[in-house]
Amino acid sequence: MSRIAQVFAQLKKRRRKALVTFVTAGDPDRDTTVPLLHRLVRSGADVLELGVPFSDPMADGPVIQRASERALKNHMALRDVLKMVKEFRAQDNNTPIVLMGYLNPFEVMGYRAFAEAAAGVGVDGVITVDAPPEEAEEFSSVLRDNGLDPIFLLAPTSTEERIRLISQAASGFVYYVSLRGVTGASNLDVAAVGQKLKAIRAHTGLPVGVGFGINNPQTAAAVAAVADAVVVGSALVSRIADLVGQRERILEDIPQFVASLRSAMDQAGAAA
Repeated sequence: MSRIAQVFAQLKKRRRKALVTFVTAGDPDRDTTVPLLHRLVRSGADVLELGVPFSDPMADGPVIQRASERALKNHMALRDVLKMVKEFRAQDNNTPIVLMGYLNPFEVMGYRAFAEAAAGVGVDGVITVDAPPEEAEEFSSVLRDNGLDPIFLLAPTSTEERIRLISQAASGFVYYVSLRGVTGASNLDVAAVGQKLKAIRAHTGLPVGVGFGINNPQTAAAVAAVADAVVVGSALVSRIADLVGQRERILEDIPQFVASLRSAMDQAGAAA
């Protein structure tokens, strides 16, 4: 059983929902990322999404775009991201790590070379934003051959046929993008999310995580009531941006915010 499957199974037994946190590797600098990941776990993160910096992150809003820009200024490349995962694994062999990025860096490195290297350092899954399943068959096959979960996105506009296709192609969990538009959007309608998740679960037994638009403890708790996982990214990255140059503040303030999300999710679960 993969780390991702193990975590979701353990949480289900405890009647808890997963908290998935996203940060961009190398933002705001190389030395902060790995210590921050450890502190996120200690603050309640169950799964870590680590963004692979890319020069043209088309699905991301300005907050995460600027995070990629800061990381690229630090000369972060895909192999550097893998080194960070290896460093993290020296102290934590249990928390799943999912790389989130765009196809080009994986293509440049070579699908098999990347998958073998990623599996070797302890990556568990890959979200490739610009590679839908019908265009990612070769990449997904190579990932699976190396024990990595290919994770795909669904949107509010996804048809039943599309949901069926992605459910068949995905493993690990399904990522439901709760809002139209780019990362960092707002105005989340939790009731509408709940209805869409019912349609998704009709086609898959995988856990369903919900991301985009979750930027405070109240929303995290509301989404946890209908989803298997709450994914928080832009809310963390925007706080990092506000604290560039203040490493200790980043290592204190960001985990504190994550702890507030975890607490709200757990309190809502206990009250249910």
